[in-house]
Formats: sequence, C-alpha cells, structure tokens
Amino acid sequence: MPKNIGFISTRFAGTDGVSLESAKWAEVLWDDRHVSYWYSGRSDREPGISYVVPEAYFGHPEVEWINERIWGRTTRTPLVTSRIREMTDYLKTTLYHFVKKFQIDFIIPQNVLTIPMHLPLGLAVTEFLAETGMPAIAHHHDFYWERTRFAVNGVTDYLDSAFPPSLANIRNVVINRPAEEQLALRKGHSTLLIPNVFDFDKPAPQPDEYSADVREEIGLTPDDVFILQPTRIVPRKGIEHAIKLVGMLKDPRYKLVISHDAGDEGLDYLHMLDELAKEEKVDVRFIADRVAEVRQRDSLGRKMYTLWDLYPHADFVTYPSTYEGFGNALLEAVYFRKPMMVNRYSIYIQDIEPRGFHFAEMDGIVTKKVVSHVQRILEDSHYRAEMVEHNYRVARRFYSYTVLRRSLRTLMTSLTGWGNGG
Repeated sequence: MPKNIGFISTRFAGTDGVSLESAKWAEVLWDDRHVSYWYSGRSDREPGISYVVPEAYFGHPEVEWINERIWGRTTRTPLVTSRIREMTDYLKTTLYHFVKKFQIDFIIPQNVLTIPMHLPLGLAVTEFLAETGMPAIAHHHDFYWERTRFAVNGVTDYLDSAFPPSLANIRNVVINRPAEEQLALRKGHSTLLIPNVFDFDKPAPQPDEYSADVREEIGLTPDDVFILQPTRIVPRKGIEHAIKLVGMLKDPRYKLVISHDAGDEGLDYLHMLDELAKEEKVDVRFIADRVAEVRQRDSLGRKMYTLWDLYPHADFVTYPSTYEGFGNALLEAVYFRKPMMVNRYSIYIQDIEPRGFHFAEMDGIVTKKVVSHVQRILEDSHYRAEMVEHNYRVARRFYSYTVLRRSLRTLMTSLTGWGNGG
C-alpha cells in the first residue's frame, strides 16, 4: 500500500541543498506511489500538500532571540530555557496537527536533527518521535560539530539529546563518509550513506525559446568563452582560484561568470574578488541580478534566468571550493556534460575522486600544470567530449535515482516491514 510521507524542515524553498535533495527524494518515493507532504516555516511546495508554520523558520524573531543567547556562551538563563521549552511545546503541537491532517505514516526530518539552526524544532521532532514511535529517516546534511559557530554553546544537553537523537524508530542517513565516521564516533549511531543524486537517466534540459539568448543578455559575444562559477559568493567557494585560473589563461576571450550573490555572509569577500579581478585583468561578470529560482521578469522588464538556463550555454565550469558537504554543483556540471576544474576539497578526496571522474584538478593552488590541462580541455574538442561522456557514465552508475531508490526501499523495509515499495 502507498504511504503518506511527511518531510520536515525549517525551509523547503529555493536552491539550498536541503530543498533540492528533499524534492528528489519525494520524486523517487512517488515511483512507488508514496505521497509526500511538507512541514516547514517557509515553503515553495504546492499549498495543498504543505503545512507552513512561521515559527518553524530559522529566521523567525523568536528563534533569532533564542540563538543570540545560546551560541558563543557556555551557560543559559532560566528565561532562555523557558522560551526554548515554550516554542518546543508549540511546535510539537503543530507536528501532531500536520500528521493528523495528512494522515502521515512515515516522516523524513531534513537536517532539523542535524544542525541546530532551529533548536526548538529539533527538540520538538525528537519528542514527537519518542512519543509516537512513528518510523523516520533522519536525513543529515551538515552536523553542528562541523561549524565553528556552534562550538561554544550553552545547550550541550539539548545537542546531546536531539542532534541527532538515539531512538529505535529512526534510521540515520548522511551524505558523505566523514559524517558517517563522526556520527559513529560521537553518538554510536549506525548510518547509511546516500550521496546527493541526479536523474541521470533523463537527459539534461537544453535551451528553449526563453533561454536561447542567455549569452547575449549577459553581454557575451559569439567568440567569448563562457566560464561559469555556479555558486554563491562566500569564502569557502574559493572563487579567487577561478579568477587566478582565468588570469593565467591569458586570453581576453575567456569570461568568468558568477551566477549568485554574496548571500548573508557580508560583502567583504565580494569586494576582495572585485579588486583581484582588476589586478589580474580578468573580465568577471556578476550576474546575480539576472538569476532567480524561477523564470520571471524583473522590475525593469528584463528576463530572469534559472541556474539550469545557464549551464547549457557554459563552455567550462569552475568549482574551486575549499569545503563542501558533498558538492551539488559538481554533479550539476556533470549532468549538463560540462568539463570543469575542481579543487580537491576533503569530501571530494574521500567520496568522489575514487569513483574515477576526469576533471582538471587543483590541490589548493592553481599551478601551470592545472592551467595547461584546462587549456587542453577548452581547445581539444575530441578530448573534451570524451571527458564529459566518461563523467556522465560514472555519475549515472554511482549518483543516479536508481541508487537512491534502492537505498530508500531498504531503509523503509528495515523500519516498517512494508517490503519493496510498500
């Protein structure tokens, strides 16, 4: 029998990893006719299958008030404890309403039992699961011990009990090997590793009438080489290395296009990149004002494109990140059959590199050897075509929906005994 699945997070909206991967999980679960419903503080899912509780969003004023008083200090006041408790109880009530309204059989907490951006929500989900015994798959993207901002805190008791909790009705899923090792070491939990995935059995979308003019609209000529940096402008993305690469290529046709804005981590890094580009004489196009989560027109009547509108037009992708939980943009580039330069960040070394992909790899710095490899990729069409086809075959084997489907069926069967697909 098909089941009703309840996804729970602070936000299901936009292009963050949690929102993207949860949508893929729901798509795969639908193959077995399981219907997904969405509980969150913000949502872009269909209203008829969504349960939006504003207090469940990590940016809610009450959550921000609590966060200001529990991080960066080693104790908390009785008032803070009281307000954590009040919000936890309220959110737990809304979880019961959500489950009753949609007749939920199984829940999938998405990162809310992993990183304490919203401490009361994690506590509420933990208590709900402890009280009901409902089967759950906790999908963990990034743990609190991976972020320095959570290292000093006054809520160790809560972190120990709920991030993640030790309950027999929960199965833990992580997206990389170090997380698997750390969870076993710190909590004694067994896990299943399910990496980020793409539907590699379905060809990537190609430009249509709407997106056919992307290059022209961002100011590129037919002779320009479109080098795409498909990330936000934050320090861990290592975008200075992309600028250095283009500078060392010494060809004015090469244009570096950065798709997203500086987000909520300040503008200092953006200003540094701007100055570096001038020093290196690199033509950088910051096009965040032309990129949106959905196609639309801006206030000036200009087209807004999605990231997936950009990929087909790109000639090369740079991914010089210094840290990633996995690397969604890496798989996207492979999905669109684009060659790329990758920095060998730790998760890449442990989880992705052994799969046998062919990229231009840098190891912390852009060397002449790296530049020569990139030049060959850009100038040798036969070599480039073989590279991207090889990468697609590797990704289809290890990061496809088929892999995810098999893992989810195994997890659900182990928790419920429903058998394959229900």
